[in-house]
Amino acid sequence: MKVKILVVFSVLVIALFAMSFAANTVTLNMIQVFTSPQRTHVLETIIKEFEALHPNVHINLISPPYESAYQKVYLMLSTNQPLDIVEVGDWSLEGVVQLGKMENLEPYIAKWSGAKDLIPGLLKAVRVTGGKAYIIPNGVYAKALFYRPDILAKFGITQPPATMKELYNDCLKITNPTKNQYGFDFRGTGLPTNFIDIITTSYLNDIDPSNMYKLKNGKLWFKDPRALEGLKLYLNFYKNTAPKDSINWGFDAQVNAFVAGTTPFLFQDPDTTGLLNSMLKKGQYKTAPLPVGPSGKVYPSYGFGGWGIPNYSKHKELAWEFIKFFTTPMISAYFCKEYGALPVLKSVYEDDPYFSSGVFEGWKKMFSDPQKYVFTSYPLANPAWTRWTKYQQDTMQQALLGRITLDQLTTKWYNFWKKAFGM
Repeated sequence: MKVKILVVFSVLVIALFAMSFAANTVTLNMIQVFTSPQRTHVLETIIKEFEALHPNVHINLISPPYESAYQKVYLMLSTNQPLDIVEVGDWSLEGVVQLGKMENLEPYIAKWSGAKDLIPGLLKAVRVTGGKAYIIPNGVYAKALFYRPDILAKFGITQPPATMKELYNDCLKITNPTKNQYGFDFRGTGLPTNFIDIITTSYLNDIDPSNMYKLKNGKLWFKDPRALEGLKLYLNFYKNTAPKDSINWGFDAQVNAFVAGTTPFLFQDPDTTGLLNSMLKKGQYKTAPLPVGPSGKVYPSYGFGGWGIPNYSKHKELAWEFIKFFTTPMISAYFCKEYGALPVLKSVYEDDPYFSSGVFEGWKKMFSDPQKYVFTSYPLANPAWTRWTKYQQDTMQQALLGRITLDQLTTKWYNFWKKAFGM
């Protein structure tokens, strides 16, 4: 009888302990926007590390599909659904902040010693709304040229193209629709702005580095004859070197076509390396600098994503602890290696040669030649920006389908930004 009583008592103690532990456990709801299976796995690994250091904390990772992630973020924030950590990318930052639901992180940054290790200028870049930071960057992004040397070798191409003309000619040489072989990995949907602008502006030698849509003399470039030539090339990449259904391709379709070898030339960000490393063998793909245009220049841009905190969160301090943890050298290096983003911390570049060699060779070369590869900023703080990317995509689609002329297209873009800039 005593044994039975002891057993019952022990079970009750364990049950009460479990109930007490559960009652004291804090759940943080965290949403990502650049969702992919590989990235989700990486984030879950980091979350487990944080939970091991904080046994009373559980992080619930919300991973909506990449193409609809921001719709989920806007819905959850605008309706005050339980959220404690929110990921926001540079292009959507202004729009998300305008909801009035994001915490100003400046007071947190002022007390954070780790802020000194951030890449110079990065905090300035995220302060697009009223000079205040609402996110802490978790990765840096910039387009480079990805290519498949194994596919190109079949066509006698042994070196990546250095100019847009060379790229186009190589793509023409490769393209054979009857064999489902094409050259250029076109991006028709899912925010194709970078792809359009990289090719178009490469025909101009006087873009204002502080504003992608202005020349150094302060004028808009949309009606410039040189820009028209650049847009013609962009259309020709689609018409003559890409699958016709690529007008509907977003990120996933691009990656799948590149992996299949259907399109061996691709403009993409470093986060693509994480996926490609898991889908291709070592050496099956490489990176090179973006090809330059007739101007002798090309205008990539820095992108970034980062973690923020909703101002209605009940666990702001714990959320900040996770953001600080994520932004330590060890975690930042792991995240960027496995996912593929460029690190946000100076110390990671200084201590880890991985980020200046191998598949990162393309970015290393671009960073070392600022005269040729002119990193240029988009007008993210302009209120019209939140409408622009969708508007540019839709009007570009009309031009690709032959429903409007290039002159009509550039007139629409010119009028959009003339009004937006109050010119």
